[in-house]
Amino acid sequence: MDEAQTEVATTFVVEEVSKIIKESIEATIGGNPYQHTRVTQWTSSVVELVLGQLSKLGKPFKYIVNCIIMQKNGAGLQTANTCFWDNSTDGSCAVRWENKSMYCIVTVFGLAI
Repeated sequence: MDEAQTEVATTFVVEEVSKIIKESIEATIGGNPYQHTRVTQWTSSVVELVLGQLSKLGKPFKYIVNCIIMQKNGAGLQTANTCFWDNSTDGSCAVRWENKSMYCIVTVFGLAI
C-alpha cells in the first residue's frame, strides 16, 4: 500500500460517514410518523446500524455515535459539542434529518487508534 492509500484508509471521511448516517436513518425511520412509544427503539436501532456500518469500513477508529429524535411541535433545541483531539486524524460528522413530524440528529465522532 502506498502512502496515499494508507492516508485514505486512516482518515475520517465526513462524506462517507454522512452517507452511512443518512442511509441508517432512512432504513430505520423512513416515512414513519412520530410515535413516542417507538422513539427509544428507533434511537437504539439508528446508533447500532450506524456503528455496524462504520465498523465494516475496517478503519482504525474508535467511534462514538449519538442520536436525538424530537417531535416537530415548535419547541427549540440547541446542541453543542467540542473536542480536544488531533485534527489531522480525528473527525466528526453531524446530520440533521427530518420528515413531516420529527427531527433526527445523529452525530458521529471518529478517534484514530
